[in-house]
Amino acid sequence: MPSDISAAAAGTWKLGDFTINRMGFGAMRTTANPDTAVAIRVLRRAVELGVNHIDTAAFYRSPGGTLGVGEGPARFANELIREALAPYPEGLVITTKVGPGEDADGNFYNAKTAAELRTQVEQNLRQLGKEVLDVVNLRIIKKPGEDSIAERFGALADLRDQGLIRQLGISNVQPDHLDEAQAIAPVVCVQNFYSLDTHSDDDAFLKLCGERGVAYVPFFAIAGTSREGGATADHSEALQALAKSKGVTEQQLRLSWTLHQGTHVLAIPGTGNPAHLEENIAAGAINLTPEELASLS
Repeated sequence: MPSDISAAAAGTWKLGDFTINRMGFGAMRTTANPDTAVAIRVLRRAVELGVNHIDTAAFYRSPGGTLGVGEGPARFANELIREALAPYPEGLVITTKVGPGEDADGNFYNAKTAAELRTQVEQNLRQLGKEVLDVVNLRIIKKPGEDSIAERFGALADLRDQGLIRQLGISNVQPDHLDEAQAIAPVVCVQNFYSLDTHSDDDAFLKLCGERGVAYVPFFAIAGTSREGGATADHSEALQALAKSKGVTEQQLRLSWTLHQGTHVLAIPGTGNPAHLEENIAAGAINLTPEELASLS
């Protein structure tokens, strides 16, 4: 592994008021390792390697304690981030999301009202130990042409006006949702499921976001159709051959492909493994020619 790995190799993007490196970090998998010390080491190492954009959510937690099915207390990604990184370094942007959540009894729900959304925003503030959230994404269940987000996004815009949030984004959405949201308040990012294996349905949306100056943030870029199951092992022959010829892993090539889809595309690969963290960030320095990209698509 090169000793000069840096998230800056992938270039930067202006996320609203923030300038961030396009190679970021997703915190969901930090709760999977029962060794909290390892999770904290991964988070600190990510920042050491130049990551200044971390994606998280209050509902990212381990399956333990009163809110889960395992033994021992639940570990929340937000609390791990706070323990590892607070007081937060200047320039670190933490993006969280609201919509899905768990009540005090551990029951899952989707926030529909302004009061429920405010409760979730305040939960993120407490867990992260912040007075203002940098970026909040409204995450919904994606239904083409259905499920208006105007009322919920408007509630978040009110919280932004009250100083609890700096920037707003949307997640798991369709283009009509972006139209709705932008009619209410500025949208700095769209976070959707998008990977080498699953991109065709969202290619036009990704392009639209670029035209409007909105960051497009794929999740499950490495996992692909495995989604929450983790990094996929289902690689095409073309992907395997190109990875071998370039001396990189298939997962690194998937990340590189993702970043090559546009300068407005941000990567947020997540891991609880220190070695995988360095591999992921190193992928930001991989260059692909138009011919290589075509061979993968």
